[in-house]
Formats: sequence, structure tokens, C-alpha cells
Amino acid sequence: MAPMNEISGSIMDIAQTLQKINMYPYFDIANYILMCCIVKEDSPQIGSQSFSRRHPFACWLASMLMCFAGPIIANCLLGESIVAPFRNNRDILLATAVWYIINYMPWDLAYRASKFVPVHTVICLMKELQRARKISDGVAFAYKLNPRAYLVVLAIGVVKGSGYLEMKLFERLVRGLWLPASNECLKPCFTTKASCLIAAAFLLEKLGRLPCSHDGAFLAAVLSLFCFKLASKLLHIHDPFRPFESVFCTVLLGGLVDAIRRAAESSPATAAVPATGKTSGGQQQHQQQKDVSDGTANGLARDKEQKKND
Repeated sequence: MAPMNEISGSIMDIAQTLQKINMYPYFDIANYILMCCIVKEDSPQIGSQSFSRRHPFACWLASMLMCFAGPIIANCLLGESIVAPFRNNRDILLATAVWYIINYMPWDLAYRASKFVPVHTVICLMKELQRARKISDGVAFAYKLNPRAYLVVLAIGVVKGSGYLEMKLFERLVRGLWLPASNECLKPCFTTKASCLIAAAFLLEKLGRLPCSHDGAFLAAVLSLFCFKLASKLLHIHDPFRPFESVFCTVLLGGLVDAIRRAAESSPATAAVPATGKTSGGQQQHQQQKDVSDGTANGLARDKEQKKND
């Protein structure tokens, strides 16, 4: 038992060390690099490869919104000042320095270096450790303010971990791009789902429903985020939740019922096609012409919308 106790103590020591690591400046720099790269890579959608040179203020503001998205959205949900993250001049100057280097360094050397696979992998792992810390701190802070409002606690933990994904809609608006159909409520990505799951685990630990200490839960969250990130980068597994979601939706959200109904309706409809074709040829021709005109109108509308987005 003594060796097992020593191993368990060493693991808990590692977890406590990870929680005590100062995020400033290295982990914050990793976060700022990733956020500025997201804005830089998304900018060509509005039709200009040199967006940062033609619209530097909009590029800077969009990058700052992404860098401090979690605190901004969390403060908005908790009824606090949304400009509070911008009161820290040290963080603003550091984020601005990273933004400048990423966008204006000659030959894009900083951006290219950050995209070099080993460097990018290290930056992403540093971001995942910071994500776990932010979720843990967000859940603890929200639970202290609203110990019985579990949904609020869960929401704060999620936006602390993946707030930049929810902020993307607004930072695109700053850059002149309006894509409401791309928000996280409609198409949640793996990062949002993982943040929600980890926030729920920290909440259960706060309620005493999780059979482990906070250190154990934190270490499990960090290791899970590390593994998923490495799987995404090396094995291109971008959403391991998708198979479970498909089964869940099929069984509990009407997918199985809809499939049975379509199977039941397909046989009579198929049998009725020949008889209908003999008696209503003119109606079918009229319907085909109508479908063609409707399709043309819809295509023009889509082209117009695409040009507007571009």
C-alpha cells in the first residue's frame, strides 16, 4: 500500500502544481497568439487578404474581443461591467504586442512560426491548461455568488473555457461580416462541449457528488483536454462526441420515430406514382416548371447573399 500511497501523493502534488502555475505571461501569450491567428485566418472571408493593413483598428478590436472573450461574456451574464477586462493595462499591452507581431512582422515570420506543427502543438497544450484553469475558476466564482443556480454556474464555466467561440459572431461584425448562422448555439464545436462537460464535473465536485477531490478532478480535466487536442492535431479526430450524439438523437430525440414514419409512408407513395402519372401529366409538367422557377429564384437569392457576405 505504501507505493500506491506515494504514487497517489505524487499525482496530487502534480495537480496542485498545475493549479498554482502563474498564467502570466507565457500562458497568456499562448492564448493571445491563438486568438490573433483566428482573426487573421478569418479575415480573408470579407474579400481582402490585407485586412490588417487596410483596417488596423477593426483588426485590433476584433483581436482584443477574442483575447478577452471569456471575462467579457461572463461579466455580462453576471451583471458586472463588460469593460472590466480592459482595465488591466498590462494585459492589454501584452495582447496588443502579440497582435502587432502576428500581423505586421515582415514576411509573416511570427505567424508562420506559430503554425509550425511542433510549436503550434505546444501553444495549444498551454492553451488547454489555461482553459482548465479558467473553467475551474469560473465555476468556483459563480458557485460562490449563486450556490443554488446550477445553470448559471454551468454557463459561467462554459464561457470561461470557450468564450471566444461565442464571441466570434460579434468580432466578425466588427470586421464587417455578419454570419448569424455560424453561432455556437446552432453548431457547437467540441471545445464548447468539452468545456460544458468539465464545468459540470467541477460543479458536481462542489456539490460533493463526485468521488474525488478537486485536485483529482482538475488533473483529469487537464489530461482529457491534452488527449483530445493531440488526437485532433495528430489523428484528425475533431469531435469524439459525435457518435454518441447520433445515437442519443436517434433514440431520444425523434430520429427513430421519423425513420419508421418515412419507411411506412414510402411504400404507399411509391405505389401511387404510376396511377397518378397517367391521369395528371399536365399537373406534373406544371409542377416541374414551378420547381425550376423556384429553384432559380432560390439560387439567385443564395448567390446574392454569398456576394453580400464576401
